Amino acid sequence: MNLLRSCVLSLVVATTVGLSVQCKGDKKENQEQNVAEKDSVTIEKSEYGTTTKGEKIESYKLKNQKGMEVDIMTYGGIITSLKVPNKAGVSEDVVLGFNNFEQYTKDNPFFGALIGRYGNRIGKAKFSLDGVEYKLAANDGPNSLHGGPMGFHKAIWTAVEAKGGADGVLKLKYVSKDMEEGFPGNLTVFVTYTLKSDNTLEVDYEATTDKKTVVNLTQHSYFNLSGDFTKTILDNVVTIDADKLVPVDETLIPTGKLDDVANTPFDFRTPKAIGKDIETANEQLKRGKGYDHCWVLNNQDKGFRFAASVYEPTSGRVMEVFTDEPGIQLYTGNFLDGTLPTRDGKTYAHRTGLCLETEHYPDSPNQKAFPTTVLNPGENYKTKTTFKFSTK
Repeated sequence: MNLLRSCVLSLVVATTVGLSVQCKGDKKENQEQNVAEKDSVTIEKSEYGTTTKGEKIESYKLKNQKGMEVDIMTYGGIITSLKVPNKAGVSEDVVLGFNNFEQYTKDNPFFGALIGRYGNRIGKAKFSLDGVEYKLAANDGPNSLHGGPMGFHKAIWTAVEAKGGADGVLKLKYVSKDMEEGFPGNLTVFVTYTLKSDNTLEVDYEATTDKKTVVNLTQHSYFNLSGDFTKTILDNVVTIDADKLVPVDETLIPTGKLDDVANTPFDFRTPKAIGKDIETANEQLKRGKGYDHCWVLNNQDKGFRFAASVYEPTSGRVMEVFTDEPGIQLYTGNFLDGTLPTRDGKTYAHRTGLCLETEHYPDSPNQKAFPTTVLNPGENYKTKTTFKFSTK
């Protein structure tokens, strides 16, 4: 009898312990699942529009659990919307854009687009490689700008990967044919947008070629961190980690020199409002009609590093830019003139958006002293830029 009682008691204890362990296990599993859901990024696909040739354009929405979401379409790899929370937790769009596909197909200042083959300007719309001169389309006075009128911003990209999870990933592919817009070589390009749970948007660029060519890719979103596109960006406080500037001539092509920013309106090494010096009597500001220049980023031997930041005081939003590129172009929307429609039926006025384009310097193919943009067969072009959003 004592033996029977002992066996029953042992069975009860064992069962209780087993249930206890199972409950703890279930609780831990549920906690891990809740954490995973909290940190997960979703991705949704939809149809955005149709070209005049009948080609379907797709749109992908990447959305995290912290109130950030980004919409990207396969036409031009364009970021059509980017929403991030302000200091009160309200998510609003912070990039300039349109509310229909047709408007993106018309002439516009590269809103949200991927830029290639060559971001920024190439002087006199030509360059030489190994004694061969290549002539490009002149779409900015005598110069070539952002890859020409039919550059990557007008291309239809293919989504080769789209997945959610801990990160939301959209990988786009485009093959630029030999002599497209005057550039040599068949260039295969991959651009991967990754939205992370900490409100970071990462942009990775890769390219290979079958013929010697030049490459300089960038992303051309116009930011207005206030979320109010009737406001200018003049009160935005900017920091740029750069001791030198790439000065330009009357057509905005580099002179070949690198100027110190100390004691000039171009010194953003400590935080400064854009409007503080933008109207200063300065020949460089006059030529760009404001800031439209490339800064020589510090610590180029360090690889991926902090490059610049923007703080918008009303919303409290902060955007930090990190890159492995040697330069960054600050453009303050000087040519926005009230002719382009906003999403809500108003218009984008003068200086209601700013760009921070990570890149090699303008006209590098014609400037031997600048870091090279030449890509040879067998080489891999790889560069990365991230935009990290927060509030204060």
